[in-house]
Amino acid sequence: MKKLSLILIAIVAITISSCKDNAKQTEPEVVTVDTTEAEVKTYEIAQTEAEFNDPKVEAIFDQYLQVEAALLNTDAAKTQAEAAKLELLLKEMNAEETTQNAVAAMAASEDIKVQRENFEPLSMGMEKMLQGTLKSGMLYKQYCPMAFNNKGAYWISSSRDILNPYFGDIMLKCGRVDAEIK
Repeated sequence: MKKLSLILIAIVAITISSCKDNAKQTEPEVVTVDTTEAEVKTYEIAQTEAEFNDPKVEAIFDQYLQVEAALLNTDAAKTQAEAAKLELLLKEMNAEETTQNAVAAMAASEDIKVQRENFEPLSMGMEKMLQGTLKSGMLYKQYCPMAFNNKGAYWISSSRDILNPYFGDIMLKCGRVDAEIK
């Protein structure tokens, strides 16, 4: 009887363990997405609600926003064209040499990486130019800590909302408002 009980227990144990091994192995489902007709998202910069004392400075800032929007959309050709327009406006205004050199480099390059690298000195020049020029409203100095291998970079925005021109839609919302320009 003891032998029969041991044999019965052994059979039950083998049956249970063999059932575990037969657990169905499911393969992950592969989904193919057709990207040929995928819509490309275009981002727009908010229009300036600030009023300027000098219409020339206002025209320069509006054109700066066009450059920013082109970078935001990672469009090197558009950035190049918009930077060329801004370059002319900055020359007319006799802007600082560093600012003019940065925008000239952007207008001369077809490489979005080079354009983004020059956007930071352009933005710093714009910040200096904008100081004390607002009649009403506010602009925002924004900062992305991850730009340029975590060195960080600034830009000027017409809105509190973060739309990062250094990364575009890769990291669209990366950044913070660092200061308000009144």
